[in-house]
This record gives sequence, C-alpha cells and structure tokens, in this order.
Amino acid sequence: MRAYKIGCLFLVLICVIHKGQAQKIDNLASFRDINSKHYFRFSYDNDFFNQTDKNYTQGYNFELVNPIFSKNPLNFLFIKPKGYDLKHGLCIEHIGFTPSSIGSPVIQYNDRPFAAAIMFKSFLVATSHEKQLRISSSLNTGFIGPLAFGDEMQTAIHKANNGVEPRGWRHQIANDAVVNYELGIEKQLLQIDNYFALRANTNFRLGTLFTNASAGVNVSLGLINHPFNPAQKNHKLNAYVYAQPNIYAIGYDATMQGGLFNQSSVYTISATDIVLYPTAFNWGIVISYAGIYLEYAKAELTKEFAQGAPAGWGGLKLGVMGRM
Repeated sequence: MRAYKIGCLFLVLICVIHKGQAQKIDNLASFRDINSKHYFRFSYDNDFFNQTDKNYTQGYNFELVNPIFSKNPLNFLFIKPKGYDLKHGLCIEHIGFTPSSIGSPVIQYNDRPFAAAIMFKSFLVATSHEKQLRISSSLNTGFIGPLAFGDEMQTAIHKANNGVEPRGWRHQIANDAVVNYELGIEKQLLQIDNYFALRANTNFRLGTLFTNASAGVNVSLGLINHPFNPAQKNHKLNAYVYAQPNIYAIGYDATMQGGLFNQSSVYTISATDIVLYPTAFNWGIVISYAGIYLEYAKAELTKEFAQGAPAGWGGLKLGVMGRM
C-alpha cells in the first residue's frame, strides 16, 4: 500500500506541474549523483531526440571528479561549509543554438540567432548528511561566438549524416568572453527507504553568458541511492525515474541578446522580447551498476522569447566510477 501511495504521489506531482528557460547540461543535481569522489562522465544533448533541429540544438560535457582538484587555485571562490563532504571537479562544455531553418542563408528575424559557447568549468559540491543539504558552486570561463566553433561542428555532423547544410552561421552571435558563476542549493524534504525521494532545489547564475534564477522540486522513484548520506547502505543496482519542474526568472541570456562586451552581433533579440518567467520540465531514467552510470533524459521548456515557440531535447549520459 505504501508503494502504491508513493507511486500516486509521483504521478500527481508530474501532472500538476508539467507545464514546462531550462538549464541545459546540469550534472550537479542530486538525482545525478555518483557515489564516488573519483569518476568520469560524458553527457550529450541533441534536439534530434525531440525530432526537431532548432533552439537548443546540441550540447556536450566532459566531467571529471577527483580529490586532486582540491588543489585547484579557484576553489577559494566556492562554498565549502565546515563539516560538509566535498567533491571537486572540472568540466569542458559546449552548447549550440539555431533558428528554425538552419538551411537559410539569410537572417531569420523573429527567431533565435545562431549561437555557440564553449566553457571550462571548475566546481565543488558540498553535502551535509546531518542537514540533508547539498550546495554546489561553479565557475565557467570561455567564449561565445565563432571561437566556439559551433558552425564547424554542426556542419560536420550534418555532412556525415547527409542532413541539411547549415548556412546561417555567418550571422551568429559575435565573439565575446564568458565568465559565469553558479550557485545551486538542494534540500531533501522526504526520503522513504531507498525507493522515493522529494527534494527542493534553487539555482542562481550570474555572468556574461546567463544571468538568471530558478526554483523547483525534483522527485525520484525506484531503487535510488542516498546522495545526502552516501555512507548509508545502497542498492548494488540503482534504477529509477526522476522528474524536475522548474520556474525561471531571466535577467540576461547572451545566446539571444549577444555578449555584454562586444555589441557587434548582426542580429540579436531585444530585451523587451525576452520571456522573463519561462518554465521547464525535465525527466529521465537512471541505471547504475558495478561502477557504470547510464541516463536517458528529456527536457521541455516554454518559449524563451515573444516570437518563439516551446522547445525540447533529449540527452544521454555515461559515467564510469573510479576507486572509492
């Protein structure tokens, strides 16, 4: 009976809040926790999984977590409360955006501009078992614009699979610097054995690429791990589904509005056309066993600018755990 009630609660939460800006590649959420301080994970997003080729069109992330990064000179920027369990890591991340018709050589007004960004990310995740609290902080540095080689990457992929040739990248957001700081907080509200978890999450991003805030909840159902108490006995096999609705407050988005320092982009979206409070819905399936992490994820979001349309994409993640 208790399992039945948990399942009903999970479905009710999805139905009530599935309205679905969504954070693109987010590996710091607790439902993506890997119970080790040594692991590598690769993430790949593409709107192909949603049978589209527009808006957030592709992204990938190489993530490495290792105690050796506790010597990272940037760690003084991160939140590490006394007594919290710490994970240190580095990432390389690339994201790309396109308008509705990638084959058109002309500017597509009232649509998203072409844009790509590449970033190097340092991060720290601090977890309190006693407070059931998780604080993640990170710094992204890199470039938006042609220096991020979004044109070359998408052209090569479409050429390899005989897809439509992208012809509008000449109008992409101009080169500019990316410096972005991010702070995320998660609080566990409820966990029932190893089968159900409900957590509240909030996130803040400030910088030259994205400035926004978000709030929401995430729920997990299945054979789940204990990211807030990794010392507690876990299933050898973890297999669960998760759902995460969020609402955003948008301050700035350089992938639509252009960089803060370089104002030479030939086409951008006006600040007055940016949707200030979009909503997003993420869900997925996670399976981990014998040090291997697998995930299939889907994301949906409401329109990000006045003339835009709702968007969606899917993603795959593969992680390999090192020694404990």
